[in-house]
Amino acid sequence: MDFPLFPLNTVLFPGCRLDLSIFETRYLDMLSRCLRRGTGFGVVCILEGEEVGEAASRFAALGCEALIRDWQQRPDGVLEIRVEGARRFRVGRTEVRRDQLTVAEVDWLHEVQAAPLAAEHADLAALLTSLAEHPLVGALGMGGTVADQQALANQLSYLLPFDPEEKLKLLAMGEPARRLEHIQALLDRLQGGAPG
Repeated sequence: MDFPLFPLNTVLFPGCRLDLSIFETRYLDMLSRCLRRGTGFGVVCILEGEEVGEAASRFAALGCEALIRDWQQRPDGVLEIRVEGARRFRVGRTEVRRDQLTVAEVDWLHEVQAAPLAAEHADLAALLTSLAEHPLVGALGMGGTVADQQALANQLSYLLPFDPEEKLKLLAMGEPARRLEHIQALLDRLQGGAPG
């Protein structure tokens, strides 16, 4: 049981990018081990507790592996990293180590094969293209045109301002077509359209 978890106030999805500023010793040590071994760590959404200080008291039982794509040490010792979501996992047994780092046993979830976009996905694909114009999304190199349902579902789930509970529900759905349907239903609800 040595897969390190990083509880955050966010839900990471496969293929999506996240920038983090790391200054706590437990996470600096964790990242140094990850960089040495060429491994990732798990991002799980905090349900109760804080990102900083003591280990979060409650976090989601579902998460996403984060692989370090870029990093830079600032003069003040803070480590700036960019990670990309990889495999989804379920959290099994966990343990909080003496330095307050949480480690876990995880079960990797099966990913379905990517399917091409269909005609009914045109509006959602257009929405993702327009999201790319937002400076924060553009800075992450996300949004724009994607090749398949999986990428479209993951990026929209990640970028749209849904509640963490909804995002976790979307992360749990293995079938991209089902996830896209759910996103459409959530958008209709937000726009006061069709009841969902």
